[in-house]
Amino acid sequence: MSRTTFFESLASPERTSRTDTRIHKDTNTHLMTLSTCAQPLQQMEEKDRNSHDALLARQERVSSDGTVQTQQTVRGKRKSALEAKCRLQTPPTAPRPDPKRFIRVEILDAKTREQLCFLDKVEPHSTIGEIKSLFHKLYPHWYPARQALKLDPRGKSLRDEEVLQSLPVGTTATMFFKDLGPQLGWTMVFLAEYLGPLLTYLLFYFRVPYIYSHSFAFTSSPHPVVRLACVCHTIHYIKRLVETIFVHRFSHGTMPLRTIVWNCAYYWGFSAWLAYYINHPLYTPPSYGDLQINYALAIFVMCELGNFSIHLTLNSLKNVALYTLLGFIQMSIWAKGKHKAYSREFKDYPALRMAIIPLIL
Repeated sequence: MSRTTFFESLASPERTSRTDTRIHKDTNTHLMTLSTCAQPLQQMEEKDRNSHDALLARQERVSSDGTVQTQQTVRGKRKSALEAKCRLQTPPTAPRPDPKRFIRVEILDAKTREQLCFLDKVEPHSTIGEIKSLFHKLYPHWYPARQALKLDPRGKSLRDEEVLQSLPVGTTATMFFKDLGPQLGWTMVFLAEYLGPLLTYLLFYFRVPYIYSHSFAFTSSPHPVVRLACVCHTIHYIKRLVETIFVHRFSHGTMPLRTIVWNCAYYWGFSAWLAYYINHPLYTPPSYGDLQINYALAIFVMCELGNFSIHLTLNSLKNVALYTLLGFIQMSIWAKGKHKAYSREFKDYPALRMAIIPLIL
């Protein structure tokens, strides 16, 4: 066959038709094969997706408030809680005190102006009571109740509860010390004041020797009113002693020993003066007899009960009206004293100004 005949045969319609049919058949076969292979692949992908969703579902946890948390979220929260716990267990670092905030306190003798001590570093929020305690460590015989600290030698004493930084002082506070002398607590003060009259009166009632004439030593009065007076006097001071121990509430304040001597002299002296005449051998009963005695006894009982009820009320502080009235009376006395002092000190003090209540008092 010649070359021309060969190419012509290739280009013939029959040859071309057979070739196209074969190509089309091969293409369909290939597509069917791909379709057959794709179905298992899709099934495998869907199966893997379902397995992955199931795995995530198993890892999910439901918290107490209904929110869904994955295992990774739970682990993160556990880690955060552990870190917070470690931070709580770690002791915080104490801030270093700023040396610029300290106040230096210089204490001088109020009379000689001699320096008694110098406190270099005192906290600004320290109280006067704490400064007294520091001063007491340097001078043990001057305990805090015996000390009086002032900003001015002739000024008022500072209260124990006053704070150092609230006082008109700079970086160095100069205070003046005054010795108040030996002190006694208020309970001991009242016991000494009330126990003396109780014993003193009984000495006159039993007429111990060297008080009256020797012929009346250890004798008793024939008048019943004398015995009644002794009973009333004894009940009164026993009541005061019981109130001092069980009813009265005292602050931590004290009284100088020299003041206690004067107070005891007052109570003991007037009790002796009263007992001397009532228990005297020449004593005569009241002029109006039993009527006067009974009325006086009723008034005494009423006053004692009223006094005891007031002390109980002041102890509990439940009766506000009574406490306010008593406080107003005391404040009025202080206000009048201040009013007179201002009138003497200031020449231009208003003449119409009242002590506590305008235009009235």
